Amino acid sequence: MKRIAVVADDIAMPGEKGLSRLHYLAEFLTDNGFDVEIVTADFQHWEKRYRTEEDKKRIREQTKCKVTFLHEGAYTKNIDPKRILSYRTLAKNTKAYLEKNEYDLVYALIPDNHLCAVAGKYAKSRGIPFIVDVEDLWPEAMRMVLDVPVLSDVLFSYFTVNAKKAYRLADGIVGSSDEYRDEPKKYGVNNPNSVTVYVGNDLKRFDAGVRAHADEIDKPENEFWVTYAGTLGTSYDIHTLVKAGKALADRGHKNVRIVLLGDGPLRQAFEQTAKETGASVTFAGYLPYEKMAAYLTKSDVTVNSLVAKASQSIVSKIGDYLAAAKPMINTGLNREFREKVEADGFGVNVVPEDVNALADAIELLLKDPEKRAVMSKNAREIAVTQFDRPVSYLQIVRLCEKLLK
Repeated sequence: MKRIAVVADDIAMPGEKGLSRLHYLAEFLTDNGFDVEIVTADFQHWEKRYRTEEDKKRIREQTKCKVTFLHEGAYTKNIDPKRILSYRTLAKNTKAYLEKNEYDLVYALIPDNHLCAVAGKYAKSRGIPFIVDVEDLWPEAMRMVLDVPVLSDVLFSYFTVNAKKAYRLADGIVGSSDEYRDEPKKYGVNNPNSVTVYVGNDLKRFDAGVRAHADEIDKPENEFWVTYAGTLGTSYDIHTLVKAGKALADRGHKNVRIVLLGDGPLRQAFEQTAKETGASVTFAGYLPYEKMAAYLTKSDVTVNSLVAKASQSIVSKIGDYLAAAKPMINTGLNREFREKVEADGFGVNVVPEDVNALADAIELLLKDPEKRAVMSKNAREIAVTQFDRPVSYLQIVRLCEKLLK
């Protein structure tokens, strides 16, 4: 049985907030015949706290593969010098740990670029395959918060240098979109073993959540729900979404309600916008995945609400939006996803940060139930054929098998 190390700093484990994709993948590889070990941090990124010994014990009991927690420093903000220092600590500890062990393949996540480069150097020193999984782009995403000519280039050069190292060491690339899959080409790396695997979701789990929680959600028959799910943070244009709800009320559509599922650093600012405008908004907060699925399915329209500067491509929530079988309004400017929205017929694209344009799109769908029905059908079909993890993640299994030969 071939032994694989899955190396990443930010992995949401069972019972935790955050993105659990890497935990799912590790278990999926285990189910497909590999001996897998997750090597990650003792600090939980989304909750900004250390995992207790009780947490670690519970996680290990609820995970099919081995889990190793290594120490990293604490930080309180997503964009924070302490976060960079903490990742350096984790990278140092990971290097020391890997060198004491033997694996047949290393699978590492970007970000963090430094940790990924360390994992790649270990793999090359042992003559074993190394796969880089590109889930987000650093430092591009950080320019959302700090984009000062020359200064930002200097501050973020650390991430650029380590990304280049990781990509050049890689034997295979997995991207959560075509754009992310092809990111190494910007660094002069044209890897023939590159695949696109959307973050996606597990449709059986999503549908089970809907069945279990749909009756708990009270949706007035006359209300039209426009729903966003995810982080309430800098990249996501919730201000415009809230203001669009107010604009629609002013047009006479007082039955439109904006539903926000999730939490984040800008929640209070978004709540203030809702208060100032008087828009009809529900802040549901962070919900367990299964209940979130039920909320999305109860909704009439979903919104992939991104600001103009957002670097995101095909984000994690897309699989859940599609699974809910609802029309999607996309404000992201990523060309790949905008083309997909139109080609696959599950939604409409709107210029970001334009209140009237967003209100027009919502009004269009509000007035045309037949269009909504067609888009809903298309959304679910794409969820089944392209985003269902038990099917799509087989590409990663095949890539591992290929490189291990």
